[in-house]
Amino acid sequence: MTDFPEIRFELTRPDVRLREAWLAAYAEWPAGSHLDGTGLREGDDVHSSDGFAAWVAKLLRCEDPQLTPAVGHVHSTYRWIMEDTLCLGAIELRHAIDHPLLREAGGHIGYNVRPGHRGRGIATWALGETLREARSMGMDRVLLTCSPQNTASARIIEKAGGVLEDVRETSIGPKRRYWITL
Repeated sequence: MTDFPEIRFELTRPDVRLREAWLAAYAEWPAGSHLDGTGLREGDDVHSSDGFAAWVAKLLRCEDPQLTPAVGHVHSTYRWIMEDTLCLGAIELRHAIDHPLLREAGGHIGYNVRPGHRGRGIATWALGETLREARSMGMDRVLLTCSPQNTASARIIEKAGGVLEDVRETSIGPKRRYWITL
């Protein structure tokens, strides 16, 4: 955290005890938007206590290499970006991108910061922490992607050492594809 000495962020494992904080962040994102890094899929119920607990259990299951991830997921480490008791967003580190969609358009890392807290260096900090985690897991390079219109994300990725491979049309729309050597 030396790059952000004035900031007290923390990456936290998903936890049912943080439900209210996560729901406050969730309420800030536009309805129907794709929330990169959250692991939230269509059909996940985060509004009921039981549904939220099931969703958190699904995310934590993805982290364990001894368990088969939930349908639609791959082995991943999910973290919530916290500042004290405030949930600011989420980040996902996929342990491998052996699914065609991930190799083409998803990459190893996805992240999202709630709209009211963007521009504070949160995503830059969280990406840096996650790159350290990837390195500690033995990864030597990671793929990150973003929409060509998402200039903020492109700057974050480039600041972290991302080298643009190309901009290509994918099954989910055009993507800027960056590789970061760890």
